[in-house]
Amino acid sequence: MTDVLAGPRSVPQERRLVTELPGPRSRELAARRAAAVSAAVGGTVPCYVERAEGAVVVDVDGNALIDLGAGIAVVNVGHAAPEVVAAVSDQVAAFSHTCFMVNPYEGYVAVCEELARITPGDHAKKSALFNSGAEAVENAVKIARHATGRSAVVVFDHAYHGRTNLTMALTAKNMPYKHGFGPFASDIYRVPMSYPYRDEPGISGAQAAARAIAVIEAQVGADEVAAVLIEPIQGEGGFVVPADGFLPAIADWCRQSGALFVADEIQTGFCRTGSWFACEAEGVVPDLITTAKGIAAGLPLSAVTGRAEIMDAVHTGGLGGTYGGNPVACAAALATIRTMREQDLAGAARAIEATMVPRLRALADRTGVIGDVRGRGAMLAVELVRPGTTEPDAELAGRIAKACHAQGVIVLTAGTFGNVLRFLPPLVIGQELLADALDVLDAAFAEQVAAR
Repeated sequence: MTDVLAGPRSVPQERRLVTELPGPRSRELAARRAAAVSAAVGGTVPCYVERAEGAVVVDVDGNALIDLGAGIAVVNVGHAAPEVVAAVSDQVAAFSHTCFMVNPYEGYVAVCEELARITPGDHAKKSALFNSGAEAVENAVKIARHATGRSAVVVFDHAYHGRTNLTMALTAKNMPYKHGFGPFASDIYRVPMSYPYRDEPGISGAQAAARAIAVIEAQVGADEVAAVLIEPIQGEGGFVVPADGFLPAIADWCRQSGALFVADEIQTGFCRTGSWFACEAEGVVPDLITTAKGIAAGLPLSAVTGRAEIMDAVHTGGLGGTYGGNPVACAAALATIRTMREQDLAGAARAIEATMVPRLRALADRTGVIGDVRGRGAMLAVELVRPGTTEPDAELAGRIAKACHAQGVIVLTAGTFGNVLRFLPPLVIGQELLADALDVLDAAFAEQVAAR
């Protein structure tokens, strides 16, 4: 694997520490933040960013950190991707906003055309554009309910779909996403997910699907379900990859029952898992698909794409919003998609998997504290447990993440139990940079496991 954006860079693609982390300037900004920003807004890496390029983030003290988070799977094409920078600059100079519902523009239409091309299935498709992943999910539920005339929405254990009122109801984890924020939206039903590491030994994807379907039919009623909403690979829930056969069986049940199969590909989409969308791995074609994050390389944009007759079922004026499909974000999305296509970033994600998975498995064998190595493409994770058990070890996961941060490598935690380290490098990361990050991860494990 090589750096697919090799060439002159203003930010060298290397890790460089010139102060302790966080440095003095970052500490000054942290003090200003404490005085001005709500304490309810969390934080992960205590280094304040000055600039970023490719797979490297430079902080205000001049430290260069390797980014294995990509802004939570957003800058798949890398920070400051040249084609995106140029497209955004040109669009800002032309116009930055009119509201598509007032004065429309070509960029919005072109993004919808691209989504029709790249999302799974060869049926006629249409899209509507919004601002955030949560907003896309909310609108997918609106569309599904309107199109089917039903109200029940089925979601899964360990799911994460957002922080708005409806999407909090759809999300499984209480803390920090739901705690104290109720009451939540109604007619939401949760069923068991296929979680191979924590399921009964030997349960197949088809059997796990039958288990979930039995709950739906007994507790909700097949003819009440407007939509079954699922992340093909769960994100915040811990990068849970369902067993083969689970997604196709759920999708088949939806077709037979008249419910819509809605794929939340907000974190998995746009080449992250080694194909345009994670559903493609098993040939699953959703009725509706929600996208965001990697769609526009950091500018706020999201979408619901679906079968044309479903997307047209809502009355005129029923979908929209002031900023949805902002022209600058649309320009960024078109440049992002071009970059992914031209540089085969789906292939780059598969190459990242080929490099990382053997290293992570070797780490698991060596340390005895990793219960599972999982994921696909450049969406990979390790689940930490107490040795010889499946008991989650969130405390160790947190300490290892902080140890990586202190050495200039950005990693993220996740999981219902808080015990998962997840890795989401920009797809343009070079082999040497990735190897350096993995060396830091190895050292962090060795240090923190020995300290127990």
